[in-house]
Amino acid sequence: MAQHLAILDGGLLLYEPEFLPRPAADELFQRLREQTPWKHEIGRGRPFPRLTAWYADAGTTYRYSGVAHHGEGWSPDLLLERQQVEAAAGAAFNSLLLNLYRDGRDSIGLHTDAEPELGQNPVVASISLGAVREFVLKHIATRETLKYPLAHGSLLVMGGTSQHHWLHGVPKTKTVVGERINLTFRNILR
Repeated sequence: MAQHLAILDGGLLLYEPEFLPRPAADELFQRLREQTPWKHEIGRGRPFPRLTAWYADAGTTYRYSGVAHHGEGWSPDLLLERQQVEAAAGAAFNSLLLNLYRDGRDSIGLHTDAEPELGQNPVVASISLGAVREFVLKHIATRETLKYPLAHGSLLVMGGTSQHHWLHGVPKTKTVVGERINLTFRNILR
């Protein structure tokens, strides 16, 4: 069952813990793990502590952390996921960043998705597959911290003004955890 949450300063969250049924989530995880052209990218002189891949409408460009991605289209199965996420989020998306967290040492630091090409109040939607990892939101001014363990097959949508007032990330953990794949959908303005 979807949970709608209003957070400080106009941020909105939608969390659906069972967005994908377990068999569908298992199958998608396995297919993405084996068939995705994963890259170990370097941003601002350092390798990212995770592997990435990117799909987007042709002609779409996304820049972050010193890396530029250029859209070359979608695979048929990822187009289907995109349509399902768009319906749940009530928003259109034209790009998908995939992150593969190989173990607890892989992470993404606290950041916002507030790049100009994402527009004024971007909606960012993500599906989590595989190991449960803690997703952290930290309010920029008050330092209030929210933590959510993102379940296998879950959907998290950040909307409203969340990208202006809240940092978010997946911290490293010393707990032994398996692999996790995160599919993050965004709409990039051209």
